[in-house]
Amino acid sequence: MANIQVLSKRLGRSHELAAELWETHWYEARMLTSFVDEPALVTPEQMDRWCFDFDNWGICDTVCFHLFDRTPYAWDKVGTWSNQNEEFVKRAAFGLLASLAGHDKTACNRTFAESLPLIERAATDERNFVKKGVSWALRRIGRRNHELHSAALPVAQRLADSTNVAARWVGKDALRELTKPSVVRALAKGKQR
Repeated sequence: MANIQVLSKRLGRSHELAAELWETHWYEARMLTSFVDEPALVTPEQMDRWCFDFDNWGICDTVCFHLFDRTPYAWDKVGTWSNQNEEFVKRAAFGLLASLAGHDKTACNRTFAESLPLIERAATDERNFVKKGVSWALRRIGRRNHELHSAALPVAQRLADSTNVAARWVGKDALRELTKPSVVRALAKGKQR
């Protein structure tokens, strides 16, 4: 990844180059697209096309974390992709939501709070990469600020108390992080994560 980031700085931003790199189907080339594509030129159709090409968590998370969350369509795609059945498309919905919780400084708390039902609904998905993405999103939202921490905790607790194995795993994983004394102290001091 370090070499890919160095190479991307030398290449600069280019929407056309990113499209050509994506079409190679090479893992490293597709990773590079995250750093060279121009977010302002990414279309909703491109996001869908690439998302349905995801075949592993590395590409999925990197593209969401370094490219898709910087587009104006990111929030729409969270809702759309969370309703899809394909494993890495659904993973992308929650990876993108986790990325937005860390990067979108303009989104209001209400927007994140409104995404909690999506998390709760998807938490029953037993597929490893989906449930890990759901947990990641819940934890990132809960660490964003004190108000969202207070909104995420009851969701995590309901999931931890669930009879569904996957939901219980997501809830316990989120609770483990969100109740850490260091996290609680940082949020009480107003530090965002």
